[in-house]
Amino acid sequence: MKVAIIHYWFITRRGGEKVVESILKLYPNADIYTLFYDENKYGDSLKNHKIYTSILNTPFLRKYYQKIFPLYPIGVRSLKLKDNYDLIISSESGPAKGIFIKNKTPHICYIHSPMRYAWSHGEIYIKTTNYFLRPIIRFFFNRLRLWDKSTIDNVDLYIANSVNVAKRVEKYYNRNSEIVYPPIAEFLFNNYLKESTKEYYLSFGALTPYKKIDLLVNSFNASGKRLIIIGEGSEKEKLAQVANNNIQFISCPNWVDVEAIILKSKALLFPGEEDFGMIPLEVMTYGIPVIAFSKGGALETVKENKENIEKSSGLFFHKQTVNALNEVINYFEIIENKFDPYWIRNYAKNFRETNFIENFKEKVATYLKPDLN
Repeated sequence: MKVAIIHYWFITRRGGEKVVESILKLYPNADIYTLFYDENKYGDSLKNHKIYTSILNTPFLRKYYQKIFPLYPIGVRSLKLKDNYDLIISSESGPAKGIFIKNKTPHICYIHSPMRYAWSHGEIYIKTTNYFLRPIIRFFFNRLRLWDKSTIDNVDLYIANSVNVAKRVEKYYNRNSEIVYPPIAEFLFNNYLKESTKEYYLSFGALTPYKKIDLLVNSFNASGKRLIIIGEGSEKEKLAQVANNNIQFISCPNWVDVEAIILKSKALLFPGEEDFGMIPLEVMTYGIPVIAFSKGGALETVKENKENIEKSSGLFFHKQTVNALNEVINYFEIIENKFDPYWIRNYAKNFRETNFIENFKEKVATYLKPDLN
């Protein structure tokens, strides 16, 4: 089959981009369409593919790609499919699914979340902006929601990355979806487990408002415990200014450096409400437990069993407050030696890449089967 894959952008290599790379193992000759592509930042993972970018893909606009959301529809409209494809696959938490498709080509959307600006997280983003700009930003979010709504039926089949996101698709789009969990890279299961030296707590991921890294900073300012925060994003400078000396910020290094940091951590902290969250599972492959907020995708990735901690991959806290988080951290320190690193890693194997590829392939084949016959 001739396949086109549409992904919102390739600027940094995060969860959505790792999903696309796994889908490309199923369709190695697929063409790629995207709003923004920065090969210098992203690396050479896509070098063997034809990549078509939007009119927005300039150095200046790439620099502010998350802030120019009112232009996304213009960018998507500028993407013209260059061939007669047999299948369109969009990887979506932005505007990707809105690409114009001719000839009624089947369109399957692997959805990480309905566009957060427009639906579930709009007010969270707005509250972090200048007070006087909020009405303007809210106006553009509303316009983006209307445009996003107009593209819902451009998709024939939605495949959600979690039960959590499937519920959002039903709530905001009034559409049902299949569920295929995202892929955790096979190489993470290859090495023997090494015992953590348990020197500090760890946060790892994009520093954006809905991730609630501010809660971590406030909690560790109060407790004085050591915290390492790996990541980049719009909130980094603001957070670093208020953090005490026990909190250290590290820019996104290569995976060898990340691994060294993980292997010295007590637990990964996951304080936001995530769509799914691949990072907790990636850290679990090292036998490290996770302390997560009990909402969203974490409920599908973190296994808490207080009656038998040896068969737990982490703990939950139930309010996004300093007291609630520090209470669960204090409880964790009482029982942390009861966690079984081997059990945690084996649990993470349920989400390995081979499972994703098999499940995704099956969903696509089942949907296309009438056409293939």
